Amino acid sequence: MRNEGVAEGGHMKKALVLLAPGFEEIETVTVVDILRRAGIEVTVAGTMDGPLSGRSQIRILPDVLMDTVMDGSFDLLVLPGGQPGTRNLGRDPRVQKIISDTVKKEGLIAAICAAPSILSNYGFLKGKTVTSHPSVQSELKDVVYSEENVVVDGRWITSRAPGTAMAFSFKLIALLMGIEKVREVNQGVMADLSSSAGPTEF
Repeated sequence: MRNEGVAEGGHMKKALVLLAPGFEEIETVTVVDILRRAGIEVTVAGTMDGPLSGRSQIRILPDVLMDTVMDGSFDLLVLPGGQPGTRNLGRDPRVQKIISDTVKKEGLIAAICAAPSILSNYGFLKGKTVTSHPSVQSELKDVVYSEENVVVDGRWITSRAPGTAMAFSFKLIALLMGIEKVREVNQGVMADLSSSAGPTEF
């Protein structure tokens, strides 16, 4: 029987989610849950040891410390938003290294809500079509800005807010595993994806 998280060629798809204090809970849990339902191996790496508190004071225990994944290889890197979580991630030099390494290894890089500002501040989004939470739009320099809920430009995937986290998560499944996997997972989830994904509809 074929392993659900194995793509053609026998490669188990792996995703890394980076977490700092003040993260947006809906964006974090939605992405981790939906990707794991698809059989993707998801690792949540925290900037600090022990449980981290989100923007609404919900505490989540990351799987590992960020130090342990610095030399890892992942098909997808996800940056949740929220404040002050986004600022805390952006200040951490380990985050820039992980992003750079993911780019070199031709992985996908996804950011939602305020987190696209991290990518922009590091200079990764120049000339890209992206979206974000409106509160950080002015921080996205030299980009083509879109107000669609989910935007894909090459390996870069951006989304707007907690309310777009479900469409964002399913788009990541579509890119990693294909449209049939989206339909399979959504049989149980029953999310309305018909009008939530913008021009990149499922």
